[in-house]
Amino acid sequence: MNFDRTIARLIDHTILKPEAVRSEVKTVCAEALQYEFASVCVNACWVPLVASELRGSAVKVCTVVGFPLGATSTAAKASETLAALADGAQEIDMVINIGALRGAENALVESDIRAVVEAARKGGAIVKVIIETALLTDVEKVLACQLAQAAGADFVKTSTGFSKSGATVQDIALMRRTVGPVMGVKASGGIRTLDDVKAMVAAGATRIGASAGVRILEATADSGTASAGY
Repeated sequence: MNFDRTIARLIDHTILKPEAVRSEVKTVCAEALQYEFASVCVNACWVPLVASELRGSAVKVCTVVGFPLGATSTAAKASETLAALADGAQEIDMVINIGALRGAENALVESDIRAVVEAARKGGAIVKVIIETALLTDVEKVLACQLAQAAGADFVKTSTGFSKSGATVQDIALMRRTVGPVMGVKASGGIRTLDDVKAMVAAGATRIGASAGVRILEATADSGTASAGY
């Protein structure tokens, strides 16, 4: 199939449902290899399997930390990160302490993120910080992005996909304005179509989290963007 590899390289091919079984995770890995996605994003218990399935490829192993609530202790998040690195993770998507952010405990939020960033750096992994936009005001979204940037994270990310709603174009644009041109912005949650992806990228997203990656890539072939370039 002639699909758009530029779009493929934006996508973290995701399977985070708690009921996922080994065969489903292996299928997601096979799809990621076929379509050349940026990464496969899984819960931590599957990291060893994904690392084995993707070994020797350019597809990264991504896992989540403090997921999906963000309310575990900082020590637990750092420990989760180190364990994931030992199992082969290369990218860490962590959830901030949302209650601390909403309670204006800014130093706690920043130190929580920084602990994961420092742990991730020991294994050369990048960190994406999930701020869970559905639970925040615009002022809080800006603050969350600023704290993530100050803590040394590589990306800010909209959503876990387990809250009230997912990514919006407006939130991506706000996050991009806040962090500037260098830091990554990941749109995640509810992204199911090629048009969704294009809208998020136009607003400033540089990575897309989606479980519908195959359908999105198939749409690039159907729409002609594969040959035209996007």
